[in-house]
Amino acid sequence: MATPKPKPRQVTAIALPGLVDPHDLQADRQFAMNLARGMEVLRAFTAAMPVLGNRDIVDRTGLPKATVSRLTYTLVLLGYLSRDTVLQKFRLGPGVLSLGHPLLVSMPVRQLAKPVMERLARQTGCTVNLGVRDRGSVVYIDSVRADSSNQHLPDVGSSRPLLPTSIGRALILAHAVPERTAILNFLKVHDRALFDRHRAAWESNQKQFAARGYCDSRGEWQRDIHAVAVPVRQAAGEPALAINCTLAADRNRNDRLVREFVPLLKDAARQIETAQIQR
Repeated sequence: MATPKPKPRQVTAIALPGLVDPHDLQADRQFAMNLARGMEVLRAFTAAMPVLGNRDIVDRTGLPKATVSRLTYTLVLLGYLSRDTVLQKFRLGPGVLSLGHPLLVSMPVRQLAKPVMERLARQTGCTVNLGVRDRGSVVYIDSVRADSSNQHLPDVGSSRPLLPTSIGRALILAHAVPERTAILNFLKVHDRALFDRHRAAWESNQKQFAARGYCDSRGEWQRDIHAVAVPVRQAAGEPALAINCTLAADRNRNDRLVREFVPLLKDAARQIETAQIQR
């Protein structure tokens, strides 16, 4: 008598996009594994590693070499990768940039927040950033650079890790408790060493946020950058947002970020929230 095949695992809903390992969904008939693998290839490219060969992509994704070769070949033909004929390696192609622009245009909060962010940057001399979560990172959807001594060039589309940054911790706290737990579990599994290294700062910021309503970081991500951040409340169904003020550490004399700028930052968040309600 033949042994019955196990039924595919049904995935009813993914409450928080990005907190899933594609390999956990191999039995899900609705899940397009080849598409997921192609996206993993594109995500292998970073600002620090913009040029990769097939071997590099294999190392960064864990995908089989033959699979990576087929995917890079396909992505070049579709315009999502460009081939460097001198290095015999790949870069992201213009097609990736074209995908991002419609997303930015479809986020009216950026237009509503821009004048508020510019005013805050003028008042404080800080660089002000607005961010959303992408997997285990915060990605900036807008940035106003006022601190010329910040050498890390925050920009639209640039990302920072969640747990080591004040804006990342504020983003985690912007979620309801069950979602917050799911994010923390993902971070713990994804990079346990990073999680353990910044766990104390996270726990400290949790208490601080409950008591004073803001998160701060003092060089945990970049030693020469200090920052404060708060969540921006969103309507149900909208992605969580957070806003920060960042300042070169040597300009944060007498803890100006906390003493002078946190009240202004909180007020800016309230202005953005109000503008969204009124639009």
